[in-house]
This record gives sequence, structure tokens and C-alpha cells, in this order.
Amino acid sequence: MPKAVVISPSEDYHTLRLKDVPLPSPGPQELLLQIVATALNHRDLYIRQNLYPSISFESPLLADACALVCPHPNQESQNLRFPASTRVLINPGSGWLSDSGGPEGAYTVHGGTSTSTLGMLQEYVAVPEAEVELAPDHLSDAEAAALPVTGLTAWRALSTKSGNAEAGRNILVTGIGGGVALMVLLFGVAKGCNMYVTSSSNEKIERAASLGAKGGVLYTEEEGWPKALRRLLPHDRPFLDAVIDGAGGDIVGSTWKLLKLGGVIVSYGMTSLVQPTLPMQAVMKNIELKGSTMGSRTEFGAMVRFVREHKIRPVVDRVVTGIGNLEAIDGLFEGMKDGRHFGKLVVEVQPRNTEEVQSKL
Repeated sequence: MPKAVVISPSEDYHTLRLKDVPLPSPGPQELLLQIVATALNHRDLYIRQNLYPSISFESPLLADACALVCPHPNQESQNLRFPASTRVLINPGSGWLSDSGGPEGAYTVHGGTSTSTLGMLQEYVAVPEAEVELAPDHLSDAEAAALPVTGLTAWRALSTKSGNAEAGRNILVTGIGGGVALMVLLFGVAKGCNMYVTSSSNEKIERAASLGAKGGVLYTEEEGWPKALRRLLPHDRPFLDAVIDGAGGDIVGSTWKLLKLGGVIVSYGMTSLVQPTLPMQAVMKNIELKGSTMGSRTEFGAMVRFVREHKIRPVVDRVVTGIGNLEAIDGLFEGMKDGRHFGKLVVEVQPRNTEEVQSKL
């Protein structure tokens, strides 16, 4: 039988468990997909730490996936847009079609919760054909698996919410090294923005510079890092147009002096577990603090097209192989905990061998 990885309850940190699951039976408008690779996100760590709502001990973990289309059990229903062996990306959430303001109804992210039975740390899934995109040819399987969640989140935060994704604009991305922050950096560079970063590591700042960042500052060692950042800004545009932040905390207090009148701070996460506050000085400067999470099906398609057009490659930190290799998968979670990774942590679920895939069905 096909395999899936779920969690078993534990007081402080839920453990990984491998279980047998039935082969999905796709409907007429669905695709049967073999998961080739999947990737971790911070929400998956929060699920294991019991810090996320509606945790399920039966739904497979993870929302990212690069997959191969399998032959449809009902040959009359075989999809012509995505024939067998086509490599695809799966929209990591459902319930949000196109509204730029937010989901039209109940929105759910796949993996590890009772709000969605679909999770990507398993060997096969059945999904609606309308929820997949052709994977860009220039990406490896690991790079493709690294794209959906972070790519979608970064695309919406920068392109939809910031209002400043234009050539020549100065954009700060905090906490470089995480998947979303890196995708914001890559998208901004491709759009011609002047991208700046913060980090706790000089090495990460140097790696960000190699990806196109104009400069960066250490938020841990430089007590006055906003002043240090100001010195890096162009003389003809000595201010920030927008900040894209995933940490929370005192991000408004740290950056409002750097932002232009009417500047924007987009918050897509709160890894510090400290909620940001909005001081009156920022209000008087007409600075906007905007929340952003994931994105619509329309934004997912636009993001994948942009990646294809600009040949953008998500940064992958580490890859482990085998859905049954729970020790190695657990090691990826430990790597996310300690925060030393630079890029995505990927699980190769099965080798990409089309003949082997079809022989299993």
C-alpha cells in the first residue's frame, strides 16, 4: 500500500509516524498524482510543536509538492491538458480563487490539520485538475517542490500587498535565509527593485548579496541597525518604500523612520511570536501595516508564470531521500528549529522514474 507520514501526539513535540493509506481514486475532473518531492515550512514545525490550530493526527503533513501525473484509472477521463508523466505543482491551499483582498470563503492550507485531508508527505494524491500548474522546466524536482508555499506567500506580499514592486524602489526583507524571505528577494531583484536584507549572520548577508541584494545589516549585533541600513540606501532615494517582514516584534518601531511618507510594512508571519505594535509616529507618517498570508489560485498561477519567464530558482538548503527515512526527515525539522538553514528543506518522496511509477499502480 502507499505510504504517508503523519504525527502521533506527544506532550511537547509530536512525533513522526509512517502509515499505510489507500491509493486515491480520482474523479472525472481530478488527477492522480505521484508525489516526487515535498518541502517543509514553518507552519509544519508549529504543527509538531502544538502551536497551530486544528492539528490532525491522521492527515499527512506538508503543503508543498512537485508531482508526476499518473494514468487515470478511468481511461475515458484521462486528462489531455496534463497527460501522464507531466510534472506539475500543486496549489498549496484551497478555497481562494481570485479576490485580491482575501479568500472568498473558508480557506485552508494543506497538510497536518483537520481542515484539509490533503497533505503532501505521502506517495499519491488525487487533486482537481484546476488546482495544478505545469512545473517550470528549468527547475529540478527539489527546486520545484520548494516553490509553492514560499513562492505564493512572497508573491502576494511583494507584488499584491506592498504596492512597491517596481524598478528602482527600495525594499527591505527581514530575516533572510528563510524560504519566503529568499523568494521575496529573488522576485524583487527580477523586478528591478533595490533589495536590502537583515540577518543574524554575515554569511547569510553575503549569500543574499550573491543573489542580488544591494546590502544587508546584522539585526543582532548592531543595536542601531536601522541607522546602518540608512547608510546603505541610494543618495538619490535615501528611504525605504516597503518592508516585507516575517518575524513580527518591533518591526514598525525599528523601520518607521526609514520609510517614506505612506510607506508600507507587509507582515506575512510572526516567527518571533511577538506581535508588532503601531506607534503614533508611524500613524502620523501615514505608514501602512498590512497582513498577508498565502495567496489566491490566480496569484499562484501568476507566480509560477513569473518564475518560468525569469528562470528564477528557489534556494534549497538540504534534501533527504525516502518517505520512510523518518530519522532524516526529523533532522530537517531540527534544522528548521535551530534556524541555521539558508533556503528550503526538501524531502524526495520517491525517485523520479516514470516506468517505476506506472509499475506501482
